[in-house]
Amino acid sequence: MNTLRIALAAEARKAAASRVFRTVTLLLIVGIAVLAGGLLFAARAGNEEILAKLGALADETGWPLLTNIVMQVTSAGGLAAFGIALSWIFGREFVDGTITSLFALPIRRSTIASAKLIIYLAWSALTAAALTLTVGLLGLILGYGPPDRAAAALLGQLFVLTVFTALLAVPAAWATTLGRGLLPGIATTIGIVVIAQVGVVAGIGGWMPLAAPAIWAMRLEPVSTVQLLLSLIIPAFCWLATTRAWSRLELDR
Repeated sequence: MNTLRIALAAEARKAAASRVFRTVTLLLIVGIAVLAGGLLFAARAGNEEILAKLGALADETGWPLLTNIVMQVTSAGGLAAFGIALSWIFGREFVDGTITSLFALPIRRSTIASAKLIIYLAWSALTAAALTLTVGLLGLILGYGPPDRAAAALLGQLFVLTVFTALLAVPAAWATTLGRGLLPGIATTIGIVVIAQVGVVAGIGGWMPLAAPAIWAMRLEPVSTVQLLLSLIIPAFCWLATTRAWSRLELDR
């Protein structure tokens, strides 16, 4: 337990000092809010292309329209940003050559990997809360008034979706470890986005774990609790696979 606390403190300092981490955080919070605001104004102006992309959401107004647009952006763009952040957390050790020094530490490499993932999860939860708060402030600025019970529920769904989206990016950590670089993790993240989109188009819907959280949050179709929880299997498996891969790392491979 002491070694885990030491590893957590070290990884937290790395994340706090990282320019990459700060940039990704800014993109997730401010970037998504600004992009969603732009799409909202375009929809209000009657932009046919934007209205076509929004589909059934184009008939919504106020808080439902705002939150659903943000959810749509988060499910794709947010996943890409989370994947980049996670690829950096693990990939920087290989790119910067600091992986060799980790072998000299009196801490298991699997513990270091777990610490990286825990810090990532904590940061994701804080980012989700900040994004939700930012969208709430944006709604007030747009004149929607204080969120009622229904609007508060939508903002809560946005928070949950953002956390689930961060979890779905965990395979990037495993890919980065196996590929010993940033690009495998980023490529895996892009693949996750594509597979999720294909699953939705194919009509798999809630039974596609990579897409179930977004479908649930945007209420595109009914998604059961079981279907939603199934989406946790992928990050759980990849979490274990990542720590195991780190425990088996060798300097000459």
